[in-house]
Amino acid sequence: MRASSPYANITTWRRGMSMDQRDVRSQLYFEANKKSQGAAYLLWFFLGAFGGHRFYLGKSGSAVGQLLLWIGGWLTLGIAWVILGIWWIIDAILIPDMVRTENMQLADKVLGENPRF
Repeated sequence: MRASSPYANITTWRRGMSMDQRDVRSQLYFEANKKSQGAAYLLWFFLGAFGGHRFYLGKSGSAVGQLLLWIGGWLTLGIAWVILGIWWIIDAILIPDMVRTENMQLADKVLGENPRF
């Protein structure tokens, strides 16, 4: 014996509906599921960088793309801050030698031993 479709009752039920009933049902479904332009703009304004408005509007692929770009941006920014922090510490160690070298070059220039004017 073959199992019946889980939608068999719905299909049978819809066949028995008049066009007016189908129209009302379709209209109710539309009203219950329609999207709000105002809500989309609010999501865009507050969660736009995360793709919030696109998730709301069913554009999951591009929403995930925006979310990944946002995460990637912060990760690379974090990496840049780490590199800059390391460079900053190294400069703190190298400053005395850089100042000494620059002052020696200035002294040589002033004394004329190695003129670079």
